[in-house]
Amino acid sequence: MKVKLLSCTPNALELLLGTKSTRMRGADPATMTEAEKMDHWRYMLDTIKSPFEFVDYIFQIEEVSKNFTHQLVRTRTGAYQQETSRALDMSGSGVIMPENFEGDDELSRLFHDAVADARCSYEKLVEAGAQLQDARAVIPSNMETKITAKFNLRTLSDMGKNRLCARTQGEFQDAFRAMRALVLEQHPWADPLLQPACVATGQCAFPRWGGAKVETRPGFVEYQCKFYRRWMDLEAQKEELRQVFWSSSKEQANPVANNGKSM
Repeated sequence: MKVKLLSCTPNALELLLGTKSTRMRGADPATMTEAEKMDHWRYMLDTIKSPFEFVDYIFQIEEVSKNFTHQLVRTRTGAYQQETSRALDMSGSGVIMPENFEGDDELSRLFHDAVADARCSYEKLVEAGAQLQDARAVIPSNMETKITAKFNLRTLSDMGKNRLCARTQGEFQDAFRAMRALVLEQHPWADPLLQPACVATGQCAFPRWGGAKVETRPGFVEYQCKFYRRWMDLEAQKEELRQVFWSSSKEQANPVANNGKSM
C-alpha cells in the first residue's frame, strides 16, 4: 500500500479561524499570537462543525484492493477518480492477499491457486476475443487498484470515528492511519478530529460488536474489542434522559458573542 497526500488547503488553520471570526466578528487571525490561535481552535472544537468543510485534502492511494475502494467510495461526501478495469488490460494486475492469510500456508496456497485460475481464465477470454469490459467479470474482487480521493476535514473526522475502529477490516484501517499521519504532518492541530469514536466521544461506534463478551480462554471472558469499557454502555442513562427531555418544556440558549466567542 502506498498513500500520498497530493495537496491540501494552504493556511488551513488561519482559514478556519477566519470563518469563526466572520461569524462572531472576532479578531483577524493574522493578528493573533500562536497561543491565541490555539485557544480559538480549541473553542471551535466544541462548536458547529461546518467550518471544517472549508479544508480539503487530496490523496493518491495505490496498491490497494478493489474491495477496499468499494468501501471507500461509500463515503459519498468524497470525490474520486479510480483506475479503470473496463478499458485497461488487467492481465498483469496483482491481487491483494488478505492479511489474515499471511502466515497460514494452507490459506495462502488456496488463495494463490484461485488467483492463478482467475488470471488464466481472464487471459483466455481476452485471447478468444472477449471485450476487456466483459472479461473483467472473472477477476477477483481483491484485484489491485489505485484511486485518487478528496475529502474535507469534516468528512475525514466522521470517517475516522468508524474507520480507525478495530471492527474495520485491516486494509481500510491501514489506509486511514496512513492518511491521518499525512494530515497531521501538515496540520498537527487536527489530531483531536481524527480519532476513533471511543476516543473522540467516549462511546463505542459499534457497541453490539465491541461490547459482546467472548471466552478468550477456558473460564476467562473479555469484551470482543479490547478498547471497549463497561462505562460505554449508557443505554439506561439515555433512556432516563429521553423521558426527562420529552416530558419537559422546550429549552433555548441565548448566545452573545464576545471577543470572537459565545457561550
